[in-house]
Amino acid sequence: MLGIVIPIIIIAFSYGVAVGVYEYFPYEILDASKDVLVEQKTIQNNQFVNQADVGSLIKINNEVDIDQKRSLLTEFFWNVGSFHRVTYNTQPPEVEYDISDSNYSDFQNLKRIDRLTVEMDYGINSISYLFVPKQSNEKLILYHQGHGGDFILGKDTIQFFLDRNFTVIAMAMPLLGMNNQPIVEIDGLGEMKLTSHKKLRLLETDSFNPMKLFLDPIQINLNFLDKEYNFKRYSMIGLSGGGWTTVVYSAIDERISDSFSVGGSTPFYLRVDSRDMGDYEQTNIELYKHVNYLELYVLGAYGDNRRLVLFYNEFDPCCFSGELYNKFPFGDMVKTKLSKFNEGNFDVIIDYGQTKHMISENTLGKITEYIQNNS
Repeated sequence: MLGIVIPIIIIAFSYGVAVGVYEYFPYEILDASKDVLVEQKTIQNNQFVNQADVGSLIKINNEVDIDQKRSLLTEFFWNVGSFHRVTYNTQPPEVEYDISDSNYSDFQNLKRIDRLTVEMDYGINSISYLFVPKQSNEKLILYHQGHGGDFILGKDTIQFFLDRNFTVIAMAMPLLGMNNQPIVEIDGLGEMKLTSHKKLRLLETDSFNPMKLFLDPIQINLNFLDKEYNFKRYSMIGLSGGGWTTVVYSAIDERISDSFSVGGSTPFYLRVDSRDMGDYEQTNIELYKHVNYLELYVLGAYGDNRRLVLFYNEFDPCCFSGELYNKFPFGDMVKTKLSKFNEGNFDVIIDYGQTKHMISENTLGKITEYIQNNS
């Protein structure tokens, strides 16, 4: 009997080690289950501060407040008070038309890919792909990847919108994906390679704010597209850090009609789990003491035929779970503020049962409905 049991135990143990090291089946199932259990335990054990008056955190009561908050944002990022001055003074991206990339050779309804490269301060660049469909509905989707890396991780999302005749421009966060990680020299600190967003803090000076590196590629690309195309509508979709980017950028640039952030942010008072605190850009207090997250949501949603929708995966193993939002919702207060203007729309959608940090087919379907209904 032992001659049978012992080999079985050895084989089971060896395979278990292989599952953990090489992520063989059923690694993903076990990992997702672990994350869900950890998330549930965290939410039960942590002590939340119940905000008695969420509305008091939103210091926006009229259109003058809207303009002032947007001016504070442009002043913070670009050291100018007018976003028009920002867009007027920028150089266009370098464009390579009809490039070949085998990663996307299987795409359907794809006429060509154009590669857009934006050169920024300290030699930092941003590389985007413009996916031009064979059949176009003359609407643009701006897809922004998060901290996961390259926008190839959003390949299914890009194809989803190509199938529906959208033009798609795909982007990644600074220092990630195809974007470079240059070696820079910092006064008093020496040379170092920029490998993470945390290191960008070291570039801060009185005349330069590295936070603009997250937004400049977007406004520069949109300026180019404004001149080269005649799109009827701009919609922006972002996952994780890309969701954060979507929230912040749409709060500034009214050219973005529809904004969809998936697992991208919550107000600070809900961030009791360390996983929810975020990177340098998510917690830069010099920004949020002027315009907090709730105010960013109002700004991103405000405007004629504009909309901001925050999507949360119910059991997101990364961050900003929908289960957490269900315990402490803030959506109604944002809607109440917007109702004073009779312009703009805001929604929060929970992807129930979702255990991954992703943009699901269910979420993509709802996004499509929003865009079609608003067009």
